[in-house]
Amino acid sequence: MSETTPPSGLEAAFLAHRETLLRFLRARGAGEAAEDLLHEVWLRVSARDSGPVAAPLAYLHSVANSLMIDRYRSQQKAQAREREWSAAQTLTGEASPQPSAEREVFAAREAARVLAMLDGLGARVARVFRLHRVEGMAQKDVAREVGIGLSTVEGDLRKAYRALEEWKRHGEGEEP
Repeated sequence: MSETTPPSGLEAAFLAHRETLLRFLRARGAGEAAEDLLHEVWLRVSARDSGPVAAPLAYLHSVANSLMIDRYRSQQKAQAREREWSAAQTLTGEASPQPSAEREVFAAREAARVLAMLDGLGARVARVFRLHRVEGMAQKDVAREVGIGLSTVEGDLRKAYRALEEWKRHGEGEEP
């Protein structure tokens, strides 16, 4: 429809009966969604390429009713999916914030392997890594605690990080 040509056919009927259609949708339970549904009716009417309609108002009510039914079905399906998902989460226990016993055992074994690998790098490297990364001690405090220079702490941490990266790259830490 151009700006100079007045609306005709279904578009004219839609514009003339807009408020009637809006009341119809609200009476059918559309509530806040009535305006959105009315917009969808307009989109369908304006996109329609077929010939004239004998009873335009009845046709518009039919389109609006079909949209209401589609919306209702969609909401029912969404609610059913939500109920099924909630039930599945409750049954599987995935909603629990605690890790499963199997994951705890795996994590403990993995931690022991990593610590053993770090011990293999030398007692000082392992101690520097534990103090800094596990205990959360600042590098300068680690240097003072161990009795070494800050650059030595940095070198030991680089050595530990490279070993951990190699560990990850080779899949040593993957779950069975």
